[in-house]
Amino acid sequence: MQKLSLDALARQHLERAAAASTGRSSETVYGGHEHVLRQTLIALRAGTELAEHDNPGEATLVVLQGRIRLHAGDASWDGMPGDLLIAPSARHRVEALDDAVFVLTVAKAA
Repeated sequence: MQKLSLDALARQHLERAAAASTGRSSETVYGGHEHVLRQTLIALRAGTELAEHDNPGEATLVVLQGRIRLHAGDASWDGMPGDLLIAPSARHRVEALDDAVFVLTVAKAA
């Protein structure tokens, strides 16, 4: 069994995001392209975003720090620490309202 501290990783990746020209940093903490399930910790500086993209399967976002907004078409949903957002199957993007960290969980469609 492997154990990770999401709090420690969140701090580490917020520091990396602050230093990065893109304003973001991420790390796959479980799974990967060879697995159906993938969990990725993502840190975004306030005002940065993950550009609009397709959903490769079922996906959720759990907010650990800060505030984010998930956009899909004309709809949007705000998330803050402790919130679980379910990504729509439509194209969507994620905007950081504050410096934020969330865990993206994706189960790829067959």
